Amino acid sequence: MIKRIAIVGGGTAGWLAANHLGHALVGSGIEITLIESPTIPTIGVGEGTVPSMRNSLKKFGISETDFINECDVTFKQSIKFVNWLDKSKHGSNFYHHLFDHPHVFGEQLTDAWLGQSSDSDYASFVSKQHACCEHNLAPKTIATPEYAGVNGYAYHFDAKKFAAFLGRHAQKQFAVKHRYAEIEEVITDQDGYITQLIDTDGNATAFDFIIDCSGFSAAFIGQKLGVGYIDKSDYLLTDTAITIQVPTNPEQEIPPYTIATAHQAGWIWDIALTQRRGVGLVYSSKYMTEEQALVKLHRYLGNQFTHLSPRKIPIKVGRREKMWHKNCVAIGLSQGFVEPLEATAILIADFSANLLSKRFPRCRADIALIADDYNRQVNYVWEQTFDFIKMHYCVSDRTDSGFWRENRNKTQISDKLKYNLARWQRFAPQREDFESKFDLFDLENYLYVLFGMKYLPTLNTGHSDNMAHEQLTQLKQQRVNQLLAELPTHRALLAKIKMFGMQKY
Repeated sequence: MIKRIAIVGGGTAGWLAANHLGHALVGSGIEITLIESPTIPTIGVGEGTVPSMRNSLKKFGISETDFINECDVTFKQSIKFVNWLDKSKHGSNFYHHLFDHPHVFGEQLTDAWLGQSSDSDYASFVSKQHACCEHNLAPKTIATPEYAGVNGYAYHFDAKKFAAFLGRHAQKQFAVKHRYAEIEEVITDQDGYITQLIDTDGNATAFDFIIDCSGFSAAFIGQKLGVGYIDKSDYLLTDTAITIQVPTNPEQEIPPYTIATAHQAGWIWDIALTQRRGVGLVYSSKYMTEEQALVKLHRYLGNQFTHLSPRKIPIKVGRREKMWHKNCVAIGLSQGFVEPLEATAILIADFSANLLSKRFPRCRADIALIADDYNRQVNYVWEQTFDFIKMHYCVSDRTDSGFWRENRNKTQISDKLKYNLARWQRFAPQREDFESKFDLFDLENYLYVLFGMKYLPTLNTGHSDNMAHEQLTQLKQQRVNQLLAELPTHRALLAKIKMFGMQKY
């Protein structure tokens, strides 16, 4: 029987796993212990999420008010992509990948947008949220209950504070045990199953199941159990990030979105919290040196913080051949890694931990019944994620550097993505194109990105009657005007939450 679980590695992935498993196994008699190194720091730069995180936090029984106040949280309603198109053709350009569904007011608005000849912005045309983002408004009011929103939203937060917050919750609500220890030796039985962990003090502890959240080292799934790594660096070209945290003016408005600004060899993320911004320049070392990257990062920041030294993080793009082997499951960076363009790291860790918690084995024999399905589903998510990130690059019309030209090379695009792009070049994406319930990125995500990047079908489907879409346009504009008048600014709402809190859902 499986009675003792070890989650090895703290950070966001480890404590997300602890909460998902703690919630699922409460009252089962299974003991969960999270073991974390006292010396190895977490990466701590994953500061953006997608809306599904709200479901997880609510499921755990976490107060959204407490979470916001204790983790320096700001609301995220979109990713604003800046200069991902050729500036010689489009000038300074941007588009929003919003968190509201584009068909809130009906599919007819998409049809109408496709059928027109003007070069209007898709997200602005179909959504109420675009205007709210551009006016730095919050996604809700102080009267809106926790986890509910007038507009769709996710979060930005301080990753280290978030991990600590999740840790306190898991220990208090789900009786998860916590130890600081360095694991020095891993003991397996004759069948290759991990049975004991021995720390540097010589303490040997028996466990029945291991969750490997050891980060890039993949100490258990990779080093001990020998599960291979599938390198994707020839598919996604960025391989380095340099990150920096800079203070912000407390009087300045807070953008309710992540900013992703493209440059000649990658892009720059910009995430605003209540008192600081987390900024990171992602680049391909094949097309940019570290010195050039540092100059570009400081230039982006107006050369105001040249006294601060950015942190360099290597990006090893790829994934494990499988995430579950014997009695060990990898979650987080031990699974794989891809640049944080769409907040994928926390998204996949949360998905993987939730999926494991839904059908956790109770004995060794159960593993043979569920591990293969788990591997197939999580591997599918990773491959779909690689394609979705690649799509941002290969549909761009930028040709100003070798980086952008190589990304458009059709020989370096997966067969599935190549097929979909060919289809979407003729026909607009539709719901039936996304058959799997494990598609973390669905129709709405592809519509915002493809149409934001001006990747339009030649067979436009703009056939809705003028009266219908004019009525919908008027309805949308009325709602926009109403929200512009009623919603508080982003910073104003955060200040009210700090003072008064939100009502329970």
